[in-house]
Amino acid sequence: MENGLIAKKRVVITGTGAMTPLGHNVTDTWANILAGKSGFGPITQFESEGHISGGVCEIKDFDPDEVLGRKEARRRDRYQQIATVAAAEAMAQAGLKVTDENRNRIGVILGTGVGGIRTLVDMELTLLDKGPRRVSPYGITMIMPNGAGGMLAIDYGIHGPTPTITTACAAGSDAIGHAFRRIQYGEIDAAITGGSESVMAGVAVAGFERAGATSGKTSNTPQPFDKNRDGLVVGEGCGILVIESLEHAKARGATILAEIAGYGQTTDAYHITAPSEGGTGAAAAIKLALADAGLRPEDVDYVSAHGTATQLNDASETAAVKLALGEHAYQIGISSTKSMTGHIMGATGAIESIFCTLAIRDHIMPPTINYETPDPACDLDVIPNHARQAPVRVCVNNAFGFGGHNAVLVFKAYQD
Repeated sequence: MENGLIAKKRVVITGTGAMTPLGHNVTDTWANILAGKSGFGPITQFESEGHISGGVCEIKDFDPDEVLGRKEARRRDRYQQIATVAAAEAMAQAGLKVTDENRNRIGVILGTGVGGIRTLVDMELTLLDKGPRRVSPYGITMIMPNGAGGMLAIDYGIHGPTPTITTACAAGSDAIGHAFRRIQYGEIDAAITGGSESVMAGVAVAGFERAGATSGKTSNTPQPFDKNRDGLVVGEGCGILVIESLEHAKARGATILAEIAGYGQTTDAYHITAPSEGGTGAAAAIKLALADAGLRPEDVDYVSAHGTATQLNDASETAAVKLALGEHAYQIGISSTKSMTGHIMGATGAIESIFCTLAIRDHIMPPTINYETPDPACDLDVIPNHARQAPVRVCVNNAFGFGGHNAVLVFKAYQD
């Protein structure tokens, strides 16, 4: 207690895991991000005829039967399968062992936009074609958004809190933020957290198309912050972090990758898909996150942008960053890794949180590829096409979702 208030614990990152269109692990994904490679390609997981999307960012060459075993793979939707793989990588790096002594003090807090939509579509088709008795007995648990968190809790024998956050494309960041808060205030000591998403179903992609959100180009897309940007590219993937209180990490001799310093969350209450005018809601979330971290705008080195490549988002986000950071907004690098991964919806903030962690570790800022023509409405220092070697001590990670959800995380280099 300090002056009658609970002293907040410091929270650090000790493990990361990823499944993305650029790799089946963090190492490969990060190498391809820094090389400016694109995860864009043709639609292979559903019938592409009639779709206006020029392509998608799928996870390539993933055989869940081979990785998980056929029996286990059949019990998990694709968004759960990739969460299982990414969590295993993160837990292995963290070296966190779940025991009878600590299992009640560890949580699983994940985010997703919709959960098992692929299973939902498949089961409906099975029902119509073959009748109700042919629907999978695992169908419900594969569809439900909290299924991935529940399965991971079973996998590791974790008895702490396992809520799932579903704030659309802000969900992964919100999940990390909620886990961060629970550790800060001593409710748990550690958490598996992040986000997972696979909306590679025709109805989901068509929905984004009909909303006017997707790019129709077949190459050099998406183009965040570019004057000629024409929309997002749907992606799939998972980002998982193991986070824990500093004292817990130090007590077990864990390697600390970075520190989570702040979290801000706001709602626009303006429009169900469009951002608030002038980026006011997003700017408020950035300011809250920095205040929570005890940092000033001048402390920020890099902004990991939401950067969806839609006309409205990129201009609004630029305005939000300038509103939140003032003149310092022009002194820092900003980039959108969605130019390479596509927009991975409820997982995107978690995957980009891993990129922030690695940017701090490696003193490098990822690029925005496909950047050709500057837009006066997006006049910040967009890092074009090639990674930039530069000190990164403090990173702001933006994630904004349909429904007006704004989630911002602040990461900083760990210092004892």
